[in-house]
Amino acid sequence: MDKFFSHNTFVIDENIQAFKLSNAYKVYDAQGQEIGAIQEHKSFARIMLGMFLADSMMPFELNILNADGKRVAQLKRGMTLLRSKVRIYNETGAPIGTFKHLFSLMKPKFILKDNVGKELATIKGDWKAWNFEITDANGQLIGKVDKKWNGVVKEFFTTADQYVVNIEPRVTDENQRIAIASVAAAIDMVLKEG
Repeated sequence: MDKFFSHNTFVIDENIQAFKLSNAYKVYDAQGQEIGAIQEHKSFARIMLGMFLADSMMPFELNILNADGKRVAQLKRGMTLLRSKVRIYNETGAPIGTFKHLFSLMKPKFILKDNVGKELATIKGDWKAWNFEITDANGQLIGKVDKKWNGVVKEFFTTADQYVVNIEPRVTDENQRIAIASVAAAIDMVLKEG
């Protein structure tokens, strides 16, 4: 496992861009040191198709990079209509799980599964879709995602968000840590970028 995922706290800060063709995020540790980035890859065809269809329906590909710029994980979603299913891959491109948006009336809910379909965690958000608790299959808290208030100007005039992901230190499974660390970017793409 890359040392990127050994951290228990990740601050994921979406870059502010005047004309945004793709999403990009900087990733910091709990002390504010930049430890990596998350970059969306868009082909020319995807950019053109995006001019005619809503972003919430469009496929996406996010690459999670360490401080050296090496890809340590990847998130991919195909075309979607109602409920998103994001596939999670490790640094070698091997599938490690899925992040699926579930139907819920008031509060967003997601489920994390491993690559054979076994439930790893449930993610439940508050009514604002700002704060999320991540619980394992036994209902034990294993992580949290909290959206941070960025001030009036950034909140009202941009779509750039900042999230803090906390993973319980007792979570030692490499694939589970990768999946939990990836949750904030997946939530942002599924719920906020549409």
